[in-house]
Amino acid sequence: MRQAERALFDLRRGLSILVRDHARAFVVCAVEGLDDAAAGEMQMLAGSPARLVLSDHRLAAIGRAGAAQAVSVGLSPLPDAAGLHALAWQRGASLPADAELRDGGPVERAALRLLGRAQRVPAALVCEVAPDRAAAVAATVASGDLLAVDAAEAMRLCESGPGRLARISEARVPLAEAENSRFVLFREADGVHEHVAIVIGERANWPEDVPVRLHSSCLTGDLFGSLRCDCGEQLRRGVAAIDALGGGVLLYLSQEGRGIGLANKLRAYGLQDEGLDTIDADQVIGFSKDERDFRIAHEMLDELGIDRILLLTNNPSKVAALQKAGIHVVGRRAIYGEVTVQNQRYLRTKASRHGHWLNDLLNEQGEPGDDEPACLPAADAAHRA
Repeated sequence: MRQAERALFDLRRGLSILVRDHARAFVVCAVEGLDDAAAGEMQMLAGSPARLVLSDHRLAAIGRAGAAQAVSVGLSPLPDAAGLHALAWQRGASLPADAELRDGGPVERAALRLLGRAQRVPAALVCEVAPDRAAAVAATVASGDLLAVDAAEAMRLCESGPGRLARISEARVPLAEAENSRFVLFREADGVHEHVAIVIGERANWPEDVPVRLHSSCLTGDLFGSLRCDCGEQLRRGVAAIDALGGGVLLYLSQEGRGIGLANKLRAYGLQDEGLDTIDADQVIGFSKDERDFRIAHEMLDELGIDRILLLTNNPSKVAALQKAGIHVVGRRAIYGEVTVQNQRYLRTKASRHGHWLNDLLNEQGEPGDDEPACLPAADAAHRA
């Protein structure tokens, strides 16, 4: 899958790629970062008018609900780059009445999946290569100026998870909440993301059911103490709780903004300031309510030789994902941060729309654990922050 992995980097750099599906080929470019010159060049190279490809989430956000996973939009005339940016992620944008919508095929689906994996806005500009331009496009590929990838290969890359993680390096890193800690760094096969396992305490002294927390990176909360979320407090309290339980592992996963990346997370923050909740804001940009892939955590635990855990989480999706992957989750314990004026709406959205077990924290009707799998005990109140 080397070509598909290389395609991720070209799309992240704003370059066009060639995506093939059987006898057809399309020049594809991300709308994010697109300028008028690039749009003109790709149409000239392909010899056909460009079409805009949007996700079903984006179509629903602009009033075209019920669309396919990827939708190809014909626009005549094609808007300039600023207009395409508006259609791709700005709130309040709408398609013209005469826009031609058709379900996207393998190339359109692969384009959006590659962009999502590259943490770019899932919106692409595509031009089918005209027969009289096939030779010129083939020459451009042969010269190395245009990368070609098969649509099926791109989809296999995106659906296979991160690939086998490589254990790269490790060192002792004493922490304020757990002095006896080691950081073990893992790198994904495509080289895009790195993740850290924070190994706390001596393995020989760990409980049989190893305390584990999955923590997705949050630059604003973890590093700067943002009041919009409770991530920083959950991180530090998670480390302290694992240390108090005799040691275990906190997996620090490079999945900013539930997997959409920092740039898109900040876009979503702007939309939240306009009144949207976190899920609706992500949908406006074109994403689902959670783009994370917890198979990464499973691979890290496998590498560390851990298959039986006590999971520190409020998120039922993490429990379900690890159980599905074959990890024996024997129980879970809650990890809370502080409720503030700034993060209360965010926490309520996580409880009501993501299903997080936060009723006790938010003093709402219902008890934590009401909807937990029968194989898990309810959260232990003694370990609630």
